[in-house]
Amino acid sequence: MRLAVGFISLAVLAACDTGTEQRDAVASTRAVQRPYVPVPPGTIARGAAAQNAALSPPGPQVTPDLVARGEERFRAFCSPCHGPSGRGDGTVVSRGFPPPPSYHDGRVRALSPEQIVTVITQGKGRMYSYADRVLPEDRWAIAHYIKQLQAQIGAPMRQGAASP
Repeated sequence: MRLAVGFISLAVLAACDTGTEQRDAVASTRAVQRPYVPVPPGTIARGAAAQNAALSPPGPQVTPDLVARGEERFRAFCSPCHGPSGRGDGTVVSRGFPPPPSYHDGRVRALSPEQIVTVITQGKGRMYSYADRVLPEDRWAIAHYIKQLQAQIGAPMRQGAASP
């Protein structure tokens, strides 16, 4: 009797079809791979013109609100590596990440806000692009905050003045 039930169960299971052969094209858990279709020449992505206009120099007018926004965005996106004062001593550096250049070095100090926006947008060296994380207007705000930070901290000391 047991042997007969075993054969019947085996026959029923063998006859079952999972149906995956028919569901391959519609299964929601499978990646849909489409053939590569080249983008036609002269095609511009949606919003690209507005983004390029927002990134073009000279950028927005420098106001106290813009610099305050730049400080807020700097603390969120830049200070983990560059540190709150821009000296390249952020928290990730204390955990073994190679230190970025200080904003107070001569070659970095010589960068214009436009060049700083370009570095934020495209990345440079070990720094990867922040174009997908920081809005264009916030990149300008960060750049102007960095220039203000350089002017405040890196200002030459007067004779007899105490160090900060």
